Amino acid sequence: MRVIIVEDELHNYRLLKGMIEKIRPEWQIDEWFESVKSTVAWLEQNPPPDVIFMDIQLTDGISFSIFDQVEVTSMVIFTTAYDEYALRAFQVNSIDYLLKPIKEEKLRTAIEKFEHIFQTTNSSAESKPDYKELLEAITAGEKKYRNRFLISGVTSYFKLDVKDIAWFYTENRVTTAVTYQGKEHVVDLTIEKLEEQLNPEEFFRTNRSTIVHINSIRKFENHFGGKLILRLIHPFDEPIIISRLKATEFKEWVGK
Repeated sequence: MRVIIVEDELHNYRLLKGMIEKIRPEWQIDEWFESVKSTVAWLEQNPPPDVIFMDIQLTDGISFSIFDQVEVTSMVIFTTAYDEYALRAFQVNSIDYLLKPIKEEKLRTAIEKFEHIFQTTNSSAESKPDYKELLEAITAGEKKYRNRFLISGVTSYFKLDVKDIAWFYTENRVTTAVTYQGKEHVVDLTIEKLEEQLNPEEFFRTNRSTIVHINSIRKFENHFGGKLILRLIHPFDEPIIISRLKATEFKEWVGK
């Protein structure tokens, strides 16, 4: 079996690749892509693989737009941390989906299901799933936002509710959620992914490295060059600078 992986997080790609190689060491993983653009370009120039493991949220958009740009005849197993997308994709005749963090036993089940369908469709006139129809079903759905995160502790996992988070910041490519009590927790998402998954009525991307919740704001002040200085509620004393280009948008957001 020839395989490609479409996943924009290096850590998640390595984990998935390692599990596939363990479960099906005879499979050949041809390529890894991080974006819609690079995936489309490769599919246009190469014979289709047997199966694609595809993340739903990519760096340059939702992966379902791939099916709107190029004909995909391969079977697809979707991977996502975003339940409603995955559930709707599954209901519109996709092969299967895996919720992150992916567990080995779930991956094994998805692979076995794929192999059964692959053998059936190759030995009959049965058509492949209609991924353009799937795209329409996904994009027609109502946008929902993340309610919680799964946080990895030293020896266990625990749930962190979004309503308990005052702000996020990223430093050295590590994203951290800060609660109203000042506790910090690393989340396995880029700041760009977070911005897509958080409710824009409650959270605002203040600059390249921070996202704040509306309830964390104490006040903001004018700064030179049309910028703003944002002051958060105690115990967060570090000021956050909002650029001139974002200042108007931020004021409108606060005043909604």
